[in-house]
Amino acid sequence: MQPLRGTTVVSLEQAIAAPYATRQLADLGARVIKVERPGAGDFARGYDSRVNGLSSHFVWVNRSKESLTLDFKDPRGLAVLRRLLAGADVFVQNLAPGAAARAGLGAEELRAAHPGLVVCDISGYGSPGPYETMKAYDLMVQSESGLLSVTGTGEDMAKVGISVSDIAAGMYAYSSILAALLERGRTGAGAHLDVSMLEATVEWMGFPLYYAYDGAEPPPRAGAAHATIYPYGPFTARDETVVMMAIQNEREWRAFCARFLERPELAEDPDYASNAARNANRAALGAVIAARFAELSGDEVTALLAAVPVAYARVNGMADVWRHPQLAARGRWHEVDTPAGPVPALAPPGVAGAPRMDPVPALGEHTDAILGELGLAAEEVAGLRAEGVV
Repeated sequence: MQPLRGTTVVSLEQAIAAPYATRQLADLGARVIKVERPGAGDFARGYDSRVNGLSSHFVWVNRSKESLTLDFKDPRGLAVLRRLLAGADVFVQNLAPGAAARAGLGAEELRAAHPGLVVCDISGYGSPGPYETMKAYDLMVQSESGLLSVTGTGEDMAKVGISVSDIAAGMYAYSSILAALLERGRTGAGAHLDVSMLEATVEWMGFPLYYAYDGAEPPPRAGAAHATIYPYGPFTARDETVVMMAIQNEREWRAFCARFLERPELAEDPDYASNAARNANRAALGAVIAARFAELSGDEVTALLAAVPVAYARVNGMADVWRHPQLAARGRWHEVDTPAGPVPALAPPGVAGAPRMDPVPALGEHTDAILGELGLAAEEVAGLRAEGVV
């Protein structure tokens, strides 16, 4: 199922936030034309060379797109881009703050020319405001949003191991674009969407924010454990297998004491008889649980936890995830072509039917075809290329 088939998205995108949003649209069938700088392209192409010589970041967020190299700072390139936008449904950009507006590609100007166009600006902090011109990379926004303050251990803060602020902004851009297209179907009018990485991340900070409401103490940094629920975190089995487990209510706690710890009397101990008490005495209780884990292998631990039953999970590394039995059983791994050959790719979550898994484009791979669609003759394209405009 490709419900966005026939929808054209033009994107001045780089790094992760906007490319991640537009890849979701491409997964649903949209035609996504990725406008890149001649010669260099999206700078994420050069982040690393881990995927057969290609960037891991780029391969992840750019399948099923077309790459058009175009210098829109050149008047001839800008004229080409304007012609492209005349036939577009959606325009997405996450350039440096103010760059699109300075080029004559601000939302107000574009929507005056194309009332049905959905314009989506993705930035670090949004506009207006005192932070609107600040550069914002993922770790900067993790810092500003308070995410770092609640992530890590008591001694050391830690960033989230993925580009979570980029991803949050990308997903809000994606869902907002879908909503704007639905509304346009009713009214014919486009929209201007202003998606901020800061606001997207702060939205996801709801629990620690409200936990610290009205000057209250924030949740402490608890490493891989839960900050306020206990036991909820990793424990190590005899064979060094690390297993994450969680107790969510008093029924589970009593069953865990009886069937896993084999100490039913512990459930009624005043130090552990409620989550608040267990959380306050987590060091002593943790020693009891750790000692029991140390008696068992990883397989024995997971079998006993399943029998209680309580929630548990093995703490997997990347190699484990590549061969995860649940993903394999559900047929979630497919192949996409890249300029360096086919690579595995996870099917988009929740998409009905056969997923769209088209190639990751080489830089400028579709330039000639797209310019031909716009009516430019081969000689004109050759001239633009010779002068570095495309």
